[in-house]
Amino acid sequence: MKFPPLTLDLLQKGTKASVQGFEDDVVEEKMLEMGCLPGSIVELEKIAPLGDPIIISMSEGNLALRKDEARHIRVILIN
Repeated sequence: MKFPPLTLDLLQKGTKASVQGFEDDVVEEKMLEMGCLPGSIVELEKIAPLGDPIIISMSEGNLALRKDEARHIRVILIN
C-alpha cells in the first residue's frame, strides 16, 4: 500500500517535521527566501481559529502561512 506524501497543512499543533521539498515553484521561492530549505526542522505552533493561517516555527523564527501554501510543502514527521 502506498501512502500519499505528508504535507505541512496536515500537521497537528505541536508536531515537528523535516521539510523534504516543494510542489509549487512560487511556494518554493517564498520558502527559500525565508530560509526554509529542504532539511529544515519546523514545528506547527498555532492554527488560527478558523484554521487559516497557520504559524510554524523554525530556527530563523516564526512564519505565517496560508493552508493553500502549506499544502505544497512536503514533510516527514520527526520525534
